[in-house]
Amino acid sequence: MKEDAGKGKDKKFLTDISEIRRRARQHIEDGAVTDSYRGDRKTVLRVLNEALATEIVCVLRYKRHHFMAKGIHSQAVAEEFLEHAAEEQEHADMIAERITQLDGEPNFNPEGLLTRSHSEYVEGESLVEMIKEDLVAERIAIESYSEIIRYLADNDPTSRRLMEEILAKEEEHAEDMKTLLEAIAKEEKLEERPKAS
Repeated sequence: MKEDAGKGKDKKFLTDISEIRRRARQHIEDGAVTDSYRGDRKTVLRVLNEALATEIVCVLRYKRHHFMAKGIHSQAVAEEFLEHAAEEQEHADMIAERITQLDGEPNFNPEGLLTRSHSEYVEGESLVEMIKEDLVAERIAIESYSEIIRYLADNDPTSRRLMEEILAKEEEHAEDMKTLLEAIAKEEKLEERPKAS
């Protein structure tokens, strides 16, 4: 046991610092991407651009729903849609920034946006349909972002933490949509009750 306990003490935390300094100067044009980066940059950039497209589609869908919300419950729901649109835009900006840090180019080209996006752009006719479509989109994002996080693992901890932060917000959005659906269903049942004479 004592032999095993002593092994960790001999292991150095850093390699030769002068070697790290030499490598940093050698590939200075690579910016944040150092020799210690273990991710497949091409795949990571593709996946991040897909997440970027997903966020952009969500911004557009939430914005449309904000402006098209009609009915007795529409004001509060429209405000929720607008808040989610703003948060999805923040996610898109964060992902685009990470793509550039990895020496990639964020793809904002509207052509092919829906094919790059994991979520769909479904408008919905009624307020309930809009909420359901937003909930479906959030559930798609939750599942695909969870897969991205597992893929990134320790190969790209910065991108993984970014996607974990976004995933937490998408889970919150899904819960918000579920709560709105339940509240509207409850209100509609109360409205359908026969009035006592």
